[in-house]
Amino acid sequence: MSAVAQQVPLWSLALAKPGREFGPTELILLSGSIPPGLQGSLYRNGPGRLQRGDQRVGHWFDGDGAILAVHFRSGQATGLYRYVQTAGYQAEEQAGRYLFGGYGMRAKRLGQAPKNAANTSVLALPDRLLALWEAGAPHQLDPTTLTTRGLDSLGQTRALPSYSAHPKRDPLTGDIYNFGVELGQKGILHLYRSNAQGQLQAHTRHPLPGLPFIHDFVLAGRYLVFLVPPVRLNPWPVLATLKSYSDSLRWDPNQPSQVWIFDRETLQFVSRNETDPAFQWHFGNGYEDQDGSVIFTQVRYPDFATNRYLAEVVSGQTQTAAIAFLWQMRVDPLTGQVLQSEPLLERGCEFPIVDPAVVGQPHRHLYLLLHRHGVDPARELFSGVGRVDVQTGSLLEADLGAGRYPSEPLYAPDAEDPGRGWLLSLVFDGHQNRSQVWIWDAAELDGDPCCRLELPEPIPLGFHGTWRAYPPG
Repeated sequence: MSAVAQQVPLWSLALAKPGREFGPTELILLSGSIPPGLQGSLYRNGPGRLQRGDQRVGHWFDGDGAILAVHFRSGQATGLYRYVQTAGYQAEEQAGRYLFGGYGMRAKRLGQAPKNAANTSVLALPDRLLALWEAGAPHQLDPTTLTTRGLDSLGQTRALPSYSAHPKRDPLTGDIYNFGVELGQKGILHLYRSNAQGQLQAHTRHPLPGLPFIHDFVLAGRYLVFLVPPVRLNPWPVLATLKSYSDSLRWDPNQPSQVWIFDRETLQFVSRNETDPAFQWHFGNGYEDQDGSVIFTQVRYPDFATNRYLAEVVSGQTQTAAIAFLWQMRVDPLTGQVLQSEPLLERGCEFPIVDPAVVGQPHRHLYLLLHRHGVDPARELFSGVGRVDVQTGSLLEADLGAGRYPSEPLYAPDAEDPGRGWLLSLVFDGHQNRSQVWIWDAAELDGDPCCRLELPEPIPLGFHGTWRAYPPG
């Protein structure tokens, strides 16, 4: 093997070829056993195709969405993998080439809307699964077969202008909160509240200052909290097809981040303030403290270099340093004033999640991906899984070994023991060019996984997922 070939990171193998679909397949048990109380479905979404012919996409966010489902029942696991059959995907499949612009790809002609890639996350509802992409409406899929049914309007007569990939579900009421950003001559922030069945119950619109870039938000007690970084879109090069959306975003370090607070029941504005400039893709969780303040966690970057890093991922070689740490913030919701802001974990990390039963409420633990000690974070992807105690900052860490790359960990409550939970991650083993599902006892993350299952095909590295528990009985 040449020296050049040896320098290719193992994670790049997971993106070198489009993912190959497979139908329902009983997964091979590599080690351990499936916990009897693990009864439900694991869903993962991500860009399954990054290339057509000899053309690669412009950014990792441009790949066509493909869903992995793993159904756990009675000690067995059945997996399947399907592309979301969006209109853009079907047209490009037939043409054999790219026909549309996207996040990192210029539009092909004036006035052309970007392709809805349906590639970022999933929302599991009682009768359907939604594939989410934040610049457009969700696509509805059959939760068992992953057959695409078309766009989902959440019970409205017309499709929503946009519906982000980061909805928050209140575990006490089942209500689902989300937002969307509509871009035009002026931006509009749409806030949504749906019931547990996914039917829209409330919708408000709020004018935006300029065209800010907003990716995620926090449900914290009675409030919805947004931290809006100083990243703004210049729309004219996009409209003129001179630049992509990604290339038209600008970071301004001389401007502050903005804190926006909304009432979760009315979806109306409460307060706005400013804080130090920073960027985040994702928040961990939030809640109201006893003194009325709001506390939440964010994975915080010092600037917007992370966008360039994620564009480099498509090439299989990254070189931009874009390291984020876990921060905890305390805010006065009535004024938006930041009362406290400090790092909670000074270790490169991303994709924070909590037990779904504590979303928007006080909690003890948060789970995330980590950079392993001794790796160059500018060239390696995340290859560790950790559990952070948000009260003490202590870290429990799973060591997967070099060359193994986990996806965002997902918490699954045990169906038989309400005090127990499992942590699941889709792991790409670069040494074998294979994908596996690893399962840990969430309380013993620093031990060996209790179960490892092999998938029939390697799954391209992706973004977000969810766990859907089966109803009792």
